[in-house]
Amino acid sequence: MIPVADVSLNGHELAYVTECITTGWISSLGKYVREFEEKFSQFCGSKYGIATSNGTTAIHLALAVLGIGPGDEVIVPSLTFIATANAVVYTGAKPVFADSEWTSWNLDPARLEEKITPRTKAIIPVHLYGHPADMDPIMGIAKRHSLFVVEDAAEAHGARYKGKRVGSLGDLSSFSFYGNKIITTGEGGMVLTDNVEWDERARQLRDHGMSKQKRYWHPEIGYNYRLTNVQAAIGVAQMERIDDILARKRQNAALYNELLQDVPGITLPPEAPWAENVYWMYSILVQDEYGMSRDELMQVLRANEIDSRPFFYLIHTMPPYADSITPQEAAHGFPVAAQLSQRGINLPSAPGLTHEQIEYICRVIRQNRR
Repeated sequence: MIPVADVSLNGHELAYVTECITTGWISSLGKYVREFEEKFSQFCGSKYGIATSNGTTAIHLALAVLGIGPGDEVIVPSLTFIATANAVVYTGAKPVFADSEWTSWNLDPARLEEKITPRTKAIIPVHLYGHPADMDPIMGIAKRHSLFVVEDAAEAHGARYKGKRVGSLGDLSSFSFYGNKIITTGEGGMVLTDNVEWDERARQLRDHGMSKQKRYWHPEIGYNYRLTNVQAAIGVAQMERIDDILARKRQNAALYNELLQDVPGITLPPEAPWAENVYWMYSILVQDEYGMSRDELMQVLRANEIDSRPFFYLIHTMPPYADSITPQEAAHGFPVAAQLSQRGINLPSAPGLTHEQIEYICRVIRQNRR
């Protein structure tokens, strides 16, 4: 089976983890945590990085730093992994769902203002599957309405928007380093910001809300969202190879594009003129002209030892959020996101894919069109 993703650990990961074990520095204290924070924030073009236990806690921590809480609303795309909305709920606030747009498959800036109410406090644009959201109009709308912007860049390490790397565009940003991400620490996440006060507050909240001046004194309730030194050691080793990983991702996507570009009914992943897609997942849409549905194609791929994944379900269609929108919104409010969710498929996207594997995958797709 050709997997959708795999883990590439053929650099200094073992050496750095071994050092942690032999020296005893295996918990959240140790040199690799700070080194990982510095290397990753510098890579993204942000001043400060705060490592966390996973990507979901990174989003929650960013929202907590901004004081988002009960009675507030935060606009999120309905087409994203559910963690984006769950983190809003963790604060006591309400996620308000918005549609996507065709150019990037991300949050549609043209549909944002209709979602803003007096209770809206923030917007979370998600850089879905490795393609940046259209940030300039999003930031413009946020500025006009005095809203915060928290980028969810869990799937887009290294992607660029008008030359700038994602994660450096909003007020704060969050990343995930789960095992299938572009770089990994197994589990792990990070918050980025240029604001020194938010950096300091995030570090305090991450460590049980403990005072930095008075050890074991807790002026507020915080969280245990710390990353271990062992995980950070893996992250440091991954950062040494991130440019090579990203280059392989784009090379593989270019070959996919070349081999699938003329297949009727297959829509290739977007790359807007203002964007550099890092293709965390190589994602296509299966249109009616292809002759079979997305799910039928996935069955064909599996029968040919090729793994795949459907796009995310729209969050507002799942039980925890079923009452979050009106019946009219459900029927007419998400036309683009609904099409993407129903037709999207993620093909094998590991940087270690061989040309022969990609050629085989594309041959199966071409030969099974009806």
